[in-house]
Amino acid sequence: MTSPSHRSIQLRGRAFRALVLAPESPLSEWLAGLDAALGRSRTLFDGRPVILDVAALALPKPDLYRLMAEIYARGIRILGIEGANPLHADVDLPPFLVGGRPTTNIEVPEIAPPGPVSLMIEGSVRSGQSVVHPTGDVTVMGSVSSGAEILAGGSIHVYGALRGRAIAGAARNPRARIYCRKFEPELLGIDRLVRTAEDIGPSFRGQSAQIWLDAGAIRIASLD
Repeated sequence: MTSPSHRSIQLRGRAFRALVLAPESPLSEWLAGLDAALGRSRTLFDGRPVILDVAALALPKPDLYRLMAEIYARGIRILGIEGANPLHADVDLPPFLVGGRPTTNIEVPEIAPPGPVSLMIEGSVRSGQSVVHPTGDVTVMGSVSSGAEILAGGSIHVYGALRGRAIAGAARNPRARIYCRKFEPELLGIDRLVRTAEDIGPSFRGQSAQIWLDAGAIRIASLD
């Protein structure tokens, strides 16, 4: 009786180019930069092998887990970890790698975000009307009546009286401002801060005014 033949298993080496993420301290700033890059191109890491190089951080094991959680939360999958303490290897972590060699930079295309688009309103915004323009500035050549509302991602310019509600910087833009020829608003807002007419008081009523954020508070000044 002949014994069945056994085929040997062939192991072959193969090299792939991978992107390397190399976090730096402080991690909060590095993660903010990563978010900015993803904001410009959501597909930045799609279909690409990614290596995490933590050699510059000397992270204890709990912090390494927290960093991995932050990266996974952004939809990035890590193929392996380089520069980590070998004693921190764990089945719940990607494999630890050694001997990686730098190569030429991989060009990653970035998609430029669309620029802000301004909205011009030739007349006035009447009571009950609501103008929502989250992608840029709003300019009203007339007035904003009581009971009307303007919501802009950028700044708001009112060449007449502002008697209704005006919310600028709705696209999380704390640099946005509100300008008006006659200051009589029901409500003002910039970014996530608002003030009602009762909060504002009569100091600037009837004047030309500008409104902006300073140190987390809404400021008002006359333009005259």
